Amino acid sequence: MSAHTDRHAAAAARYFEAWNAVGPEAVRKAVAAAWAEDGGYTDPLADVRGHERIAAVIAAAHEQFPGFVFRPLGAVDGHHDTARFAWELVNEADGSAPVAGFDVITLDGEGRIRQVLGFLDRVPAAA
Repeated sequence: MSAHTDRHAAAAARYFEAWNAVGPEAVRKAVAAAWAEDGGYTDPLADVRGHERIAAVIAAAHEQFPGFVFRPLGAVDGHHDTARFAWELVNEADGSAPVAGFDVITLDGEGRIRQVLGFLDRVPAAA
């Protein structure tokens, strides 16, 4: 694994830590560790910028899907300051994964996320 690939994998790991953090303070700390100060997050349901608003999107996902965790699907693929990876939202009780997608991230010079572009591949009808 190259240093570039390690950088992408580390950024993706911090990203999943933020999405899986439990409680407002833990989410805020994980978002600050993963994203640049003015970082953004865009998917079909949200378009926000800044730590506070990203943390609010994560909190809303936790509310909508209690007892679920985000898990990577496969390896992180990246080059330069860009990486992509697939994920699924898994019910910890029964292992079902009603939501899945992939994200493309761009990183700043310190390896923190500048922008996330998220795509939803599988979404339940009621979501």
